Amino acid sequence: MILLIILAIIVILVLWLISSYNRLIRLREMVKNSMGQIAANVESRWDALKSLIDATKKYSSHEAQTLENVVKQRNSVNATSTVKDIEQDNNMFTQALSRLAVVVENYPDLKANTLYLNTMDKIDSYEQDVKNSRMIYNDTVTKFNRSMLVFPVVLISRMMGFTEYDYFKNTTEKQNPPSWD
Repeated sequence: MILLIILAIIVILVLWLISSYNRLIRLREMVKNSMGQIAANVESRWDALKSLIDATKKYSSHEAQTLENVVKQRNSVNATSTVKDIEQDNNMFTQALSRLAVVVENYPDLKANTLYLNTMDKIDSYEQDVKNSRMIYNDTVTKFNRSMLVFPVVLISRMMGFTEYDYFKNTTEKQNPPSWD
């Protein structure tokens, strides 16, 4: 009888361990998926910027070349990127867009160009998508981190190689989004 009780306890512990591990795997994959969504939106935003650079070429080939070099220097982001990678990419994007704004100020015809106006609308849309994706990512990270850190899962999660994910944090640049007007 005692042997059956011990065996039942072992079976229950193994089932709990398997269940906890599988839940953490599912949540970790959701975090990676959320980061993948951010990466997709960031890439779309860069594609729109490349369209603006093409429009800039006929006004200022030197500035267009400079901006193209910035685009070439950036590292692609993907589902395995970290929050720091995304933040660095965002900084490069902001710098490139700021340089483009200077060009636009020097060439009022460019600012009135339909391609420019449409592309800026797309960039605004992608900016909103990136913002929403970051919120979803942070929510997903909260679920994962919470599940990993609650007792009794915390007793085994670190032994299984799970670590907490970082959150996107609010910065002054994000509190005051740029205006494209």
